[in-house]
Amino acid sequence: MQQRLDYKSASPDAFKAMLGTETQVHRSGLEESLLELVKTRASQLNGCAWCLDMHTKDARARGETEQRLYLLAAWREAPFYSDRERAALAWTEALTQIPAHGISDELYSEVRRHFDEKKLVDLTLAIIAINGWNRMNVAFRTAVGNYVSPHARA
Repeated sequence: MQQRLDYKSASPDAFKAMLGTETQVHRSGLEESLLELVKTRASQLNGCAWCLDMHTKDARARGETEQRLYLLAAWREAPFYSDRERAALAWTEALTQIPAHGISDELYSEVRRHFDEKKLVDLTLAIIAINGWNRMNVAFRTAVGNYVSPHARA
């Protein structure tokens, strides 16, 4: 597929705003490994090849296992994720594909068992951010495959 436009150069201010949100996400104190799982799962749901390429490369560079990345789409059936990660992934799916009836009290209660108020807001912002990036990259067909993780060992 051919890229439709380069949103970074088409609207530098919009790109800067997105980067500001991303900066806040990384200042939140949430574990980078958790953030990569959340970003990868949302990107799977949204069909964002560019973000999948980026976040799986970053996750591997940070030490994530191939097995956990391969099974992320079926995380409920795989025993390789902690209860905290499972809560974050369930929250990610619910916010990425908000059901007609909203977010259940049961899910909210489960997520709150693993995240205090601040961390839950921070996690929610991370999900909002990746969904925004997904939509930019899917809408404008950002060219895929050239991303190099800054976390990769030389």
